[in-house]
Amino acid sequence: MSQQPDITLYTTQTPNGIKVSITLEELSIPYKVQKLDISKNTQKEPWFLEINPNGRIPAITDTFTDGKTIRLFESGSIMQYLVATYDKDHKISFEPGTREFYEMNNWLFFQNAGVGPMQGQANHFTRYAPEHIEYGVNRYQNETRRLYGVIDKHLKDSKSEYLVGNKCTIADIAHWGWVASAGWAGVDIDEFPELKAWEDRMAARPGVEKGRHVPDPHKIKELLKDKAKMEQQAAEARKWVQAGMKDDAKKSQK
Repeated sequence: MSQQPDITLYTTQTPNGIKVSITLEELSIPYKVQKLDISKNTQKEPWFLEINPNGRIPAITDTFTDGKTIRLFESGSIMQYLVATYDKDHKISFEPGTREFYEMNNWLFFQNAGVGPMQGQANHFTRYAPEHIEYGVNRYQNETRRLYGVIDKHLKDSKSEYLVGNKCTIADIAHWGWVASAGWAGVDIDEFPELKAWEDRMAARPGVEKGRHVPDPHKIKELLKDKAKMEQQAAEARKWVQAGMKDDAKKSQK
């Protein structure tokens, strides 16, 4: 019996959040959206911790084949679930067991274990730390650049428009939101011409264009062109990021 989607996406406008909305749009899957205000720690409220005990977005719920609700958290896990359950024609995936399937997973985990965490730390030390720590900024910006260089070389050597099999897959989707916001981490995407061309190619896809604006307009490119506005937004975000860190520290001591 084929599964009918009954998906609610819990998300906000972040690189990890739009991974899932883009995946859903690329597969033309109907879904409901519940926006979480992470500046107010909505993701730490008890009702949401029942969905994701780690208190992070994105997460989804769906009706599983047994008729009961299934919860999914961690963006890579969600993406794997969506293609395994709903991408029977392998529009943005490959048939399990094939070389391309495992190669796709290589790059999916490369993003989740490498690009995301390293660029996330570059974001933190560049934009959100209460004081400028040169070592932290250099450490994570340079590691983000190194990882971008790995992708740039792969795209050049493979002569492919996408990461695997010359078609867009969840491996590409996982990277796109992070690469699109490279400037927020202090990384110049123009240093990586193959990656920049890939970013533009991805942005031209209707599914990416629609999914990137969930649950709010995706305005990082416009923001990066306005230094004053960028500094203002970083200052506002810094306040709630630091407040959230203090709250987490208090809870961990209980």
